[in-house]
Amino acid sequence: MEQLIQQAITTKKLIEFLYSGHPRLIEPHVLGVNGCVTQVLGYQVGGSSSSGGISEWRRFDLPKISGLKLTSTSFPGRRPFPSGKHSSWDRQIAIVS
Repeated sequence: MEQLIQQAITTKKLIEFLYSGHPRLIEPHVLGVNGCVTQVLGYQVGGSSSSGGISEWRRFDLPKISGLKLTSTSFPGRRPFPSGKHSSWDRQIAIVS
């Protein structure tokens, strides 16, 4: 799963998966470790969520992701962050350029 997310970050391709019972479509921006859990930080552009907010930054724990697929749809790259900086990580594995 990590390799597929790294590939998506490198090639700037959207990924889709199920998380907490909801389909997600995201632009993967950072793959990293936070609190001993590997996570992907992405900008959700489609699917659904329990909060209802789509087009929003979200972190997803990799152990809770199922049905991960790399799509053929590209995204342009980095997006501005509301705070102007990335959230903190214990270790970054991959980051979109």
